Amino acid sequence: MECLYYFLGFLLLAARLPLDAAKRFHDVLGNERPSAYMREHNQLNGWSSDENDWNEKLYPVWKRGDMRWKNSWKGGRVQAVLTSDSPALVGSNITFAVNLIFPRCQKEDANGNIVYEKNCRNEAGLSADPYVYNWTAWSEDSDGENGTGQSHHNVFPDGKPFPHHPGWRRWNFIYVFHTLGQYFQKLGRCSVRVSVNTANVTLGPQLMEVTVYRRHGRAYVPIAQVKDVYVVTDQIPVFVTMFQKNDRNSSDETFLKDLPIMFDVLIHDPSHFLNYSTINYKWSFGDNTGLFVSTNHTVNHTYVLNGTFSLNLTVKAAAPGPCPPPPPPPRPSKPTPSLGTWMKLETIILSKLSQGQKTKRRMFSFTGPAGDNPLELSRIPDENCQINRYGHFQATITIVEGILEVNIIQMTDVLMPVPWPESSLIDFVVTCQGSIPTEVCTIISDPTCEITQNTVCSPVDVDEMCLLTVRRTFNGSGTYCVNLTLGDDTSLALTSTLISVPDRDPASPLRMANSALISVGCLAIFVTVISLLVYKKHKEYNPIENSPGNVVRSKGLSVFLNRAKAVFFPGNQEKDPLLKNQEFKGVS
Repeated sequence: MECLYYFLGFLLLAARLPLDAAKRFHDVLGNERPSAYMREHNQLNGWSSDENDWNEKLYPVWKRGDMRWKNSWKGGRVQAVLTSDSPALVGSNITFAVNLIFPRCQKEDANGNIVYEKNCRNEAGLSADPYVYNWTAWSEDSDGENGTGQSHHNVFPDGKPFPHHPGWRRWNFIYVFHTLGQYFQKLGRCSVRVSVNTANVTLGPQLMEVTVYRRHGRAYVPIAQVKDVYVVTDQIPVFVTMFQKNDRNSSDETFLKDLPIMFDVLIHDPSHFLNYSTINYKWSFGDNTGLFVSTNHTVNHTYVLNGTFSLNLTVKAAAPGPCPPPPPPPRPSKPTPSLGTWMKLETIILSKLSQGQKTKRRMFSFTGPAGDNPLELSRIPDENCQINRYGHFQATITIVEGILEVNIIQMTDVLMPVPWPESSLIDFVVTCQGSIPTEVCTIISDPTCEITQNTVCSPVDVDEMCLLTVRRTFNGSGTYCVNLTLGDDTSLALTSTLISVPDRDPASPLRMANSALISVGCLAIFVTVISLLVYKKHKEYNPIENSPGNVVRSKGLSVFLNRAKAVFFPGNQEKDPLLKNQEFKGVS
């Protein structure tokens, strides 16, 4: 009998040795987290239990700190970056993305090979071999083998063969995702994405771990491990952005009185889970204005008092969700209803469900074995129920006085002194409403208001009327865009205008004076010449009498005219009729 016990013990020990020697997925991927915790969750669609065996022959397992990690990649270490679009509303899809970052000067080409970048120099200098890993050549060598040899190494760690998608031989990285006691294997290139439906994921923060292997001949080598936390929630992830005109800093949740604030609700739904849901927004602004309900994600509200207010938002959406348990089967009464009675009851129930329970789109059918047994109520597999999901947002905002409006009411050209001939001075008369500004800034740009040419800021001292004059210099003529801003500690009010500066000639005042003098002189000469010509043409010839008085008067006039003509018409005295008269008189 004792020998029998020894024999049975030997058989048990022999049967247990392979189990202890074979590694399982949770041994490789579980890290420090207890495996029992991983297996307390529902099955994820398309994922497998981490109780499956891991093929350590093809996929060696290296613990953290193993020296072999240093030689896992030629030219350095590969880093894996894991991101997700968490948080995710339960029932929606959450997407994980893994991107590999290669050592300097390395990249993946169109064929999936790892090559050196051209003209890129790393610590080892320029490489004569363009390839870091030429997996195309390895794949061609493998093609030399017929199907049996090839299928031994083109498999995942659990032994499942690679999917033969178009171009799958160019995918040389194997990604193993692990979460909630389950794993998912994917063949890809230097970047992959995996989506998971969260209907069976436990609410709260969860851990996703990814191990990446690369091809190495007919085996695989681990090159990177990465993990990240993601969150699944039954609350709609809600974010609110707030914007107000003239608000100096929108991130400090301090806003201005008597100006509308625009609230914009952003629902984090990257998988479009709520696309066909009716979403209601219920606002309470905390200023005793009551509740405001809307189906629009944007709303404007104006606070008319200073102070601190509590903003509350509740978002409600009807989303697909789990159906409630079916009602218990009806108890048959005596006598047992006939089949026709049950069919009539089924029609009534379906009609009630379609009319009175619009948010619960459930269908039931009555089935049962043949004979006298009553029909039982069961679900149709394609159930589509809806459940109300809620999201909440709260904030405390402060309302203060601020500059509400600024206007330019007048622009005046200032006469420039001579030392600055190429500049123009313009005075802007500005008014404002609201609080008193403490600084003024002007930005002078091109006519499109895009290319800044000059920016000037200066403190101002303004009275309660808020009327001030701002003088600015413009270099040269042309059209300018002027942005004028008045500011204080909490607000910043802006106004803009286009201004045309005329061309200025630095010598224009002197030239105008000289031109005026020259014009006056020319005019005097012109009048004198015309007068002489008219006199010359219309003067009648009268014979000179022998009267002494007449002779004296005639000679006096002749002398005056001769002198005037000598000045204006030199060398022309021989044509004077008076000379002829004198000659005639002398002859006689």
